[in-house]
Order: sequence, then C-alpha cells, then structure tokens
Amino acid sequence: MSKQKVSIEYRYRGSVELPDNRDAKDVFFRTKQAYANREEMSINLVFTKNKLSKLRTYQKGGSENELNNLNLYIELGEILSFDTIDARKLKNSIEITNDTAHSKFNITKRLKLINKRQKSHATQNYLFWDIENFSGISSIFSQIIEPYHIDDTNIFMAANPDSLYLKRAQWEANLYDYGKTLNSFNFIKCGHGKDVADTLLLENFTDLNLKNANVFMLTFDRDLKERFTASTHNSNNLFIMDY
Repeated sequence: MSKQKVSIEYRYRGSVELPDNRDAKDVFFRTKQAYANREEMSINLVFTKNKLSKLRTYQKGGSENELNNLNLYIELGEILSFDTIDARKLKNSIEITNDTAHSKFNITKRLKLINKRQKSHATQNYLFWDIENFSGISSIFSQIIEPYHIDDTNIFMAANPDSLYLKRAQWEANLYDYGKTLNSFNFIKCGHGKDVADTLLLENFTDLNLKNANVFMLTFDRDLKERFTASTHNSNNLFIMDY
C-alpha cells in the first residue's frame, strides 16, 4: 500500500492508504474528481454496472480487491464527509456472499504438515474432506482449493446417511455459489454399518497409492487423522487440521 494525500482545491483534507491493486488509483482519482465537481457520489464511481452485477455472486479470491477498493471509497467519504451508505451495504452483501463476515476460521493457520518436518516437492494436490465433520465450504475454497488449484477429480468427500439427509440442501446451496454440487466431486454416499464416511475416505486414499503429492485431510476426528497419518507414503506432504 502507498500513502496518498487527499487535497481538494489545493486544500489538504487528509490522507489514505491505496490498496495494492490495479484499480485502486483510478478509484481514488475518480472519487476525488467527482467530489470536487459536485457530482453525485455513489458506488458507480467504484464499479461498473456489469461488475456490480457480478458481485452479487461468489467471486474467486473472496472479492478481496473489490472489498479493499470499497474500503478506500468509504474512507474517502469519511474524510470528505459524503454519504457512503450504498458502499457499506454493498460491502456487507459481498462479505455475506463470500461468507467472510461470519466465517473467521482461518484454515491455513491450523493446517499442519504432520508427517515430516519440511515440505518436500509435490507434483499433485488432493483433498479428502469429511464434510459432515468440517463444513466450512467458503473457507475451504478460498484457502485450499483455489490457492492449490485442486481439480474436482482430486477432491474426495463423504457423509453418513443421517447427516446427508439433514444437511444436503444446505451444502448444495453453499456450493451453488461456486458453480458446484456434491456430485461435482468424488462424493461418497455412505451406507450404514461398516461403510461409514471415515472408513470410505481412508479407503479411497489408500487405493490411490499416492506419492509426491500434497494431501489435505479436513476433519476434526482424531482417529481418522491417525489412520491417514499411518497410511501415507513418506514422499507425500500430509496436511491435517490441528486443534
């Protein structure tokens, strides 16, 4: 970020930090010029109509740049004393859509390399996801699936019948924002008895016989963590949720 002075008609009004993205400087000068010309102040100074329409659905990366530019516009409103209610409403809407307002859980800080001290070279990325035990869909996409470019075919999910019956509609609704359904992945419909989610996830993992891969295991189940750790080849990097 870089510091930028806010001056109107040669009068210094304050300063702001410009976000580090390609649109921030344009937003700054466009907003300042509109204010100096006594034009209508609105979020149309920040985004085009087409962009505003897209922001109503999930954006890859959680709309980080867009939120930073909205914050810049809001800060300019505070310095220059113009109304930013529309910008605040949009910011709230984006955060809810991307589940960042209500999901403060930072997966990346809790994921631990469990089977070795130093990460080794990996050629593939896989995710094994106990969705009924860990259902934070938004953070999983923004902090694991997207940064590591994990293909749908390399994502294995499982849920037991009771949880699937109770939560499937909710899971599907959350996945819809990403253009996905449960069936977009290797989703395992478990039976009762022996075919519980944990066992089938582990079976899928061992059947793949992975080597030189980053393996992400998302569960809070201690027993499943231990079973994955015992089953992984030492060339893999096994990342598991810490408590």
